Amino acid sequence: MNILFAFPLAFLFGLTGAPGAYAAPGHDHDSAPFAAADSPRRLPDGSVFLPKPTQRQIGVRTQPVARADLSITVELAGRIVMDPNAGGTVQALVGGRLAPGPKGLPYPGQTVKKGELLAYVRPEAGGDGRSLAASRLERLRALADTVPRKTIEAAEAAVASERLTAPVGGAIASTRAVSGQVVAPGETLFEVVDPHRVLVEALAYDLTLAGDVGAAFLAIGDARLPLKPLGAAHSLRDQALPLVFRGKGAQFAALAVGQPVRVFAQRRARISGLQVPAAALARDPANQTVVWIKLEPERFAPRPVSIEPLDGVSVAVVAGLQPGDRVVVRGVPLINAIR
Repeated sequence: MNILFAFPLAFLFGLTGAPGAYAAPGHDHDSAPFAAADSPRRLPDGSVFLPKPTQRQIGVRTQPVARADLSITVELAGRIVMDPNAGGTVQALVGGRLAPGPKGLPYPGQTVKKGELLAYVRPEAGGDGRSLAASRLERLRALADTVPRKTIEAAEAAVASERLTAPVGGAIASTRAVSGQVVAPGETLFEVVDPHRVLVEALAYDLTLAGDVGAAFLAIGDARLPLKPLGAAHSLRDQALPLVFRGKGAQFAALAVGQPVRVFAQRRARISGLQVPAAALARDPANQTVVWIKLEPERFAPRPVSIEPLDGVSVAVVAGLQPGDRVVVRGVPLINAIR
């Protein structure tokens, strides 16, 4: 009887909850709405609410922009090439078998001095280990009274081992040499390059650019390395005009011959724009290029912009911004991802 009486009370208690579970109107202390209000979110007008603690956590940085006269810049595809006056190749003049020099065959990256002996090319050996050229020389010497002297000298030159030496001082850029390898005349065995003196070759499809380059830069990551224009070729390659620039300095030593690079050539003409870092650019859902500006201490808004390249690290905004706008330069991807 007691069990049957307790069941309705327990059921009723479960439906109504414990006494005092509801607060009076206007006194709801649920913290969920307040937590949501303090979290980063996209507002109906497309701007983003970003609390100060979150800004510090993701490292948001802004900077004001100002209008200035900027150089018109053209981005070119280029590559690192060897300076013909600071590098060279080592080729065999005669055929034979390759033998290491006194220090062994050099390794890629090894530093060598000008004139340093790298390897020998010995004449081809017969089955009994004797040089065929040496046997011919012995026969010619036995007939020295009837054979012209120049024929004997040519045979002596064929017997002598060819000395392969470094044409310039620098580092071994590449090697195709193996001890005992049989090489043919004219075969390239080593390439020597001065890593601190390299050239940059870029292809320009606008032929008017050849005589209108005021300055140039090489963009490697966030670094901007200055280049000195040397000139342009007078023949096209794949419908483009090769432009040659000189790069000099310790930073160029880390680049490899043949490495593709981005070259930014600045024309002498100038445009009016606002310079911002390339890291400030983002894409909106419509695939437009935008930058984020700071409207209020905790509110940011995207602005579609039109840009022109400058030097690989910065761009010129020619439309979409006003002088004095504070542009976000750090933390852009994270702000752009807030939905």
